[in-house]
Amino acid sequence: MQLLAWQFASPGPMLFEWGAIAVRWYGFLIASAVLIGVTLSQNLAKRRQVNPELLADLAIWLVIAAIPAARIYYVVFQWEQYQNNPGDIIAIWKGGIAIHGAILGGTIAAIIFAKIQKVSIWVLADLVMPSLALGQAIGRWGNFFNSEAFGRPTDLPWKLYIPPASRPFDYANFEYFHPTFLYESIWNLLVLGLLLFIFFQSLKPTSPIKTGTLALVYLVAYSIGRFFVEGLRTDSLMAGQLRTAQIVSLILISLGAFGLVWLYKLQRSLPDVVNNSQLRSDQ
Repeated sequence: MQLLAWQFASPGPMLFEWGAIAVRWYGFLIASAVLIGVTLSQNLAKRRQVNPELLADLAIWLVIAAIPAARIYYVVFQWEQYQNNPGDIIAIWKGGIAIHGAILGGTIAAIIFAKIQKVSIWVLADLVMPSLALGQAIGRWGNFFNSEAFGRPTDLPWKLYIPPASRPFDYANFEYFHPTFLYESIWNLLVLGLLLFIFFQSLKPTSPIKTGTLALVYLVAYSIGRFFVEGLRTDSLMAGQLRTAQIVSLILISLGAFGLVWLYKLQRSLPDVVNNSQLRSDQ
């Protein structure tokens, strides 16, 4: 058990250094997640007879909006850490972004993009959500290399060794912690599998699956996992005595569940879902 625990330890945040050039695992994984995500979304778009170039254009908007929004969200809730070191606010390569901030920024950008392109935001969302789940699964490993986003101390066989400099003050005498980044990464892969299953079911000619379903299922499924994983973490962003991510997760679960009831129980359509000729790949 001790050998296994020792093997499950971060080798450090640097991927490689060459002179003045330094590449960190965190940035490399985020860039990889974006590229792989765009490729996946474009392939799904082709299967839906949607112009894949729209997804490539949308990806640029999402990156420009989501990454800064994720950083701002994190800094706001960790302001005591940055108020005396404002230069660190832009040091995103050191870690410190919040997925809920990215979702908020990306949603705003996607809505504006959809309005400009005169296409359905829900059609686009259904094509992006599997990529978002996959990107989160990949990106969480950046926390591993930075020795961050881990949970409370544990003696489980898959325990994670955290170096002294990265341990919270209250747990300075503990060596091994829950690898909560791993829990969330695995959960995101399960969410990805669920979304892809629904997507391919929706391609069947007699499928009852409606536009917007993948986006709503993502909100519910991801948020359920995040709620429970967050409860284990030692570095949660806080709103008073409450964990911000758990509050947001409950809100997203409620919104997603209400949307699914709206679609299937009340037999309504989501706003902005129309037959857009602009979406077709043959136009």
